Amino acid sequence: MDEKQQETTEEQTQPPTEESATDEEYDSPTRQRADHIVNIHVAWSVGAGLVPIPLLDVVAVAAIQLDMLKQMCRIYNINYSESSGKAMLSTVTGSSLARAGASLVKAIPGLGTVLGGVSMPVLAGASTYAIGHAVMRHLESGGNFLDFDFSKIKEWYEEHLKKGKDVAVQMYKNQKKSSKASEAVKELEELVKMRDDGIITEEEFQLKKKNLLDLL
Repeated sequence: MDEKQQETTEEQTQPPTEESATDEEYDSPTRQRADHIVNIHVAWSVGAGLVPIPLLDVVAVAAIQLDMLKQMCRIYNINYSESSGKAMLSTVTGSSLARAGASLVKAIPGLGTVLGGVSMPVLAGASTYAIGHAVMRHLESGGNFLDFDFSKIKEWYEEHLKKGKDVAVQMYKNQKKSSKASEAVKELEELVKMRDDGIITEEEFQLKKKNLLDLL
């Protein structure tokens, strides 16, 4: 084997480093399980962001993110440290103040409920997505919960934040659509009962049912 062939072989057998690791190189069952864990917790964060009580939603999201980190450690066979997780979250997710601000907006009667109710779920979901993928990259590069490079984690966090917002927006829309569908089913059941009890006619029932379905 000549020198050039030897260099090529060595390059191919080298494990991915912190700088070279990519999603394609980690397209493995472990990565797929980690992605699944992140997506589940993003959905939970979006749901927690809908809590109407100011600041309670922020606490709920933080608990969800810590649970995500704990489950990811199990997947990558890394010892979990809650204190290290909390320190990392408070240091890296500089959007915590923004999330708290979106939460406090809910305290404004009328307008606050509308604005805060929309922004908080998206911010919460995006942050969870970004921190999940940032920590995933850290663990896949050989890191653990005791050697966080906060500047690098924050850099990765910012990289994934935009994609996280897109994911969170879609999940928010899906949850709202699912909620509307559930409400529509309940209203339809009430209409059926009113028709059967003779409170409304069949014609009125059909018209109300059509109007209800048109809203979905």
